[in-house]
Amino acid sequence: MAASGGGRVVWVNGPIVIGAGPAGLSVAACLNERGVPSVVLDRADCVASLWQHRTYDRLRLHLPRRFCELPGMPFPDHYPEYPDKAQFVAYLEAYAARFGVRPRFNQSVTSARYDSAAGLWRVHAQAHDEDGVVTEYISRWLVVATGENAERVLPEIHGMEDFDGPVSHVSEYKSGAPYRGKRVLVVGCGNSGMEVSLDLCHHNALPAMVVRDSKVHVLPREMLGVATFSVAVFLLRFLPLWLVDRILVVLAWMFLGNLEKLGIRRPSGAGPLELKNARGRTPVLDIGALARIRSGDIEVVPGIRRLFRGGAELVDGCRVAADAVIMATGYHSNVPQWLKGSDFFTQEGYPRVPFPDGWKGESGLYSVGFTRRGLSGVASDAVKVAQDIARAWKHQTATR
Repeated sequence: MAASGGGRVVWVNGPIVIGAGPAGLSVAACLNERGVPSVVLDRADCVASLWQHRTYDRLRLHLPRRFCELPGMPFPDHYPEYPDKAQFVAYLEAYAARFGVRPRFNQSVTSARYDSAAGLWRVHAQAHDEDGVVTEYISRWLVVATGENAERVLPEIHGMEDFDGPVSHVSEYKSGAPYRGKRVLVVGCGNSGMEVSLDLCHHNALPAMVVRDSKVHVLPREMLGVATFSVAVFLLRFLPLWLVDRILVVLAWMFLGNLEKLGIRRPSGAGPLELKNARGRTPVLDIGALARIRSGDIEVVPGIRRLFRGGAELVDGCRVAADAVIMATGYHSNVPQWLKGSDFFTQEGYPRVPFPDGWKGESGLYSVGFTRRGLSGVASDAVKVAQDIARAWKHQTATR
């Protein structure tokens, strides 16, 4: 069907799913298993574009694979406990193929709005081609599955225009090979900052990790051969979250020592699980960076006051030389940029209702992948959303 202005109008006999990452694939697969058709839209040219195009080569799943499976399909038996980037992407592509999920790629959603008069969602998406045709997709249901990491966070640092080396976001980083022998400031001490600093060491670069004014929980990835996350999940079956958090902090102290001596401070209030659930601040799972910090291969420095030609002045007044700056400063949701006329999401792009009830809004609006609980949260939401839509869809088709 043609629309005024040369665009097209497409009626979707099922939900519109925005996003073809793990969240979008999961809910579309669960819908297909229940006989409900859907249309999946994504601005990129492939599934899981964050993993395929915006992650570093050495990346692995931070949690054991059993906590990262999507609904209806386990990881292959030959996969390691912590699958690498290529293995996870292969798993996602096989998942889409198995459940018949065929996203419509290169479709950038510019707006989605509920038409209360018609009782329908109207989604406008622009094609990534020379014509840039805008298609209006119309459906009774809309599933927001663009996730928590849609857009880069790039803080402004005074003097960036004076710095004579490259300043890039970690999404552009693939490996430390181009930085061999160079002095690199890595801004951020989360999982990405730690792992990029470690990777730079492996390529004989000279990293300095900038710990800004934030405090971070650092946990060992494993303790005596058992995944720390597995220990936490087991303890949560019997103990309240606050007590499990205290146990984790004590165990981290026992296994990792006093990190303040290394320039890394732990938050004094909320524990690692509480911070993750409430604010989305993931604890760092150490895979070797702390040993390199102790050996002096990774220098830990305070925040940057300003950049200048050839280096940076830190907030303590010291100066450090640098040939490049890598911003390991994370990502944020982009939902408020295109979802119009709805207060289901906050200005930060998260559902206002916290987990486990933030998956369903009003007027056929749903969300998947905003639980701050990683892939296990994605799987939980996808099943709930698919079940709810399937009931409504079957009732609607039965009454026609």
